[in-house]
Amino acid sequence: MLSLLDKWVQENNELANNFKLPEAQEATSPDQNRTNLRQSCSEFHKLLRKIQGIPPDAGHAELELSVVYNASVCFIAQSQIVEAELLLQQATERVLQMTGDDPDTSDPLVLWRTVLKSVRKTAFHHHVLYLLSLQWAIWLTNSYLKTIRDFQEEISALLETLSGKVGDDCRNETKAKFPDVPKLITDPRRLVELLQICTIITQGAERLSEGWSSEVLSDLQAASTLPAARALVAYTHLLSGACLAHMNRPQMALQCYKTALETDSHCVCALYQSILIYRQLKNSQAEIQTLRILHSVSNTKILLLPSSSEPAMAGTHLLSPSLFLRSQSLSSLLSVPSALSVLHSLALKCVLHSRASEGVEHYLDLLAALHSEDQHRIGAKTMTDTQVHAEVSTLPKLPRLYLEAGAALLMAQRPADCMALCSEVISTTQDLLPQKVVLDESETNAAATEDVKEEGEGGLAMFLWTAAAYLLQGHCFTHMKDWKQAVTHYTRCINLLVKVHYKNKVAGFQTQIPSADTDVQQGGDFCILQRLKGLSFAGRGISFTQMDRMKEALRDLQHSLQVLPEGVGAGLWCGEVLWRLSRRCDAAACWEKTWSLPTQPLTETLPVYVQEPQTGPLLDSTELRHRLHELHPV
Repeated sequence: MLSLLDKWVQENNELANNFKLPEAQEATSPDQNRTNLRQSCSEFHKLLRKIQGIPPDAGHAELELSVVYNASVCFIAQSQIVEAELLLQQATERVLQMTGDDPDTSDPLVLWRTVLKSVRKTAFHHHVLYLLSLQWAIWLTNSYLKTIRDFQEEISALLETLSGKVGDDCRNETKAKFPDVPKLITDPRRLVELLQICTIITQGAERLSEGWSSEVLSDLQAASTLPAARALVAYTHLLSGACLAHMNRPQMALQCYKTALETDSHCVCALYQSILIYRQLKNSQAEIQTLRILHSVSNTKILLLPSSSEPAMAGTHLLSPSLFLRSQSLSSLLSVPSALSVLHSLALKCVLHSRASEGVEHYLDLLAALHSEDQHRIGAKTMTDTQVHAEVSTLPKLPRLYLEAGAALLMAQRPADCMALCSEVISTTQDLLPQKVVLDESETNAAATEDVKEEGEGGLAMFLWTAAAYLLQGHCFTHMKDWKQAVTHYTRCINLLVKVHYKNKVAGFQTQIPSADTDVQQGGDFCILQRLKGLSFAGRGISFTQMDRMKEALRDLQHSLQVLPEGVGAGLWCGEVLWRLSRRCDAAACWEKTWSLPTQPLTETLPVYVQEPQTGPLLDSTELRHRLHELHPV
């Protein structure tokens, strides 16, 4: 007849055997797996209460600690960390009662050191170490990295004992003497191997964020040789690359990111980090190529990139690595923009780097993807207030996307399509326009007036979007040489912009846009407003020139240069008008001033639709310089 101890061992082992093999688990639904886990957790906990219903006894310590281990693993797997920690605390106190030591301390590190010292020569020493591995798991889950560092000596001893030959000999000897020993639902040796690399990854990310790049690099490089899943090894290469990037070694960083991808093709964060390096190096061609690859990967995932915090595991661990990779610093390093954000970046990059046709296709794909979302409906509220999905929260608002796509279409010589998108923006926003917007220049934010509706990005955004749509339509008519319609649409843009008023003007505030390499976040809306004014006056002035209305042309072009002194188109055409009005010295001065301006290519610091148009009537600088030579022969 079985003793009570044997019955408990048998019950524990039956529960442990109920955990299916990984292959079977993969065929089971996640909901069913969670249900099985909850049931097993409850059964282990019931068994533990029965065992702990009798006084602590070293004779059945191995059984009790095995059940504590199994129940705690189930709790941790369900992220019930508090419950697991309570079981471990109760177990350590009972162990000290078994050994006759005093647990008179509230410090968990002191308590664990006392326990480890008291069981060093006992038969259940290894079972206490199994529980210590779970305590380590809890500390890592809670990101208690300082606690782990303070306990590093004991953790190193744990690794040496469980991963080395000593641990194997002890387990084999126990199984030889007692074939029916209490079973564990996860192998403690595999667990500590997992904890070791996850700890190095998490600590590496934290220290990297604190600026200790060179100190962390050697630990990460050593960790890349540890026995672990490919996804985790890839993370060590990824973090090594981040260290090298911080150390200003971009080429070596790129090599590490390449190794990370070769190790695990799902490590898409390595692709994104490579993009950031190429952007830093101003290697736009490589950046576009890598964006294409990242976009291709995202397309295979149906526009959703895999979770950056969930390594692709083979299903061999009940405790997922994602439980232990929760630090904010690591999450930041592993973050990847949504698939739609990647597509937007690719489209914009192509437009900014002379690939307008390719950029147009990407913009159209982006708009189609946005409109295919069930939550997305064309309308005022959707276009100004609603983001389609949490995955696209970093995207600009829809009107801005329409305007960017419109600018790209115009660059690709598709003015009719550009006008259609602009009409969509105008029809959506015009009914929401307030009568006026009052700006405080010191803050460049829309002030709360009776006429301003606090919706979306406020009345100022409505004005800017609508004005930009009219501006682009003016460019389209200029492209088609319909000068009368061009004047009409530029005038509509100007009439909107004059409804923006200022108060508390700051002395010395510069109205012109900063250079391309200047951070324009502060006062960004004001800069966009000034550019819209400058470009609309320039466009109307150029149109008047084509209609042979030189006085109106000169007025608008000079007004444009007052608002936007670095406007190249306005400067050249203003000189042309002055020349035609027989003010040749003034024309020469205007051209020379314009040619002295630094060249400003298309830049990401400003929306593409408020940058100098790439279409429309052009002046031949060679011919203009020839005129100057005739005026002032050397």
